[in-house]
Amino acid sequence: MEIISSLDNKKIKNYSKLLQKKYRDLDNLFIVEGEHLVKEAYASNVLKEVIMCEDYNLNLNVPTTYVTYDVIKKLSNTLNPQKIMGICYKLKTKEIGDKVLILDDIQDPGNLGTIIRSSVAFNIDTIILSNNTVDLYNDKVIRASEGMLFKINILRDDIVNVINHLKANNYSIYGTKVDGGKDISTIKPSSKYALVMGNEGAGVKDEILNLCDEYLYIPMNSECESLNVGVATSIILYSLNK
Repeated sequence: MEIISSLDNKKIKNYSKLLQKKYRDLDNLFIVEGEHLVKEAYASNVLKEVIMCEDYNLNLNVPTTYVTYDVIKKLSNTLNPQKIMGICYKLKTKEIGDKVLILDDIQDPGNLGTIIRSSVAFNIDTIILSNNTVDLYNDKVIRASEGMLFKINILRDDIVNVINHLKANNYSIYGTKVDGGKDISTIKPSSKYALVMGNEGAGVKDEILNLCDEYLYIPMNSECESLNVGVATSIILYSLNK
């Protein structure tokens, strides 16, 4: 069994570039870390190759490269990475489903990962990311999603164009607004709908809010001015799914 120990190995140097978005986009590949995520990628038929330490034992029907722990650390952004990672093909997109979540410039990778998990939990079919939303294949997004990015249709597009397309196909578009919005507990969603959630600081842009058919809000204690977007999205999706 050959074990790669050199940090200057050509394959390792090429794969380490996947820590940067521009190379993920160029190669159409991304890295997952840990056995759980490797298995999720394998189950989704996107696992290209397994990279693992020589003392790790996992047998999957894909090419496997054995390396030292120092090589693993070169391929990871975490301080104490796990001893196994996968090189994955980017996910293919599908047709937009009937229950859609649209994200307008979400910037925090932890928030996006949380939102992906909640979307799967509460039966969203499709997530649409604005062109300025954080990269889906950012390592923090992947970890925060706990592998749920493999279980939902996610695409990136111009939000205004998407909303106009959805409206033309009889989707109801819900935005969020504290003033003039409806209590989420009173909403019975349409059979086809899209919920729009906005940027952590700026919220949903006005040009997008103006395209919405109805506005929702979460009733809460007046001492609390606002909720984290990941938390707020989760609450609304739970309510819409009841």
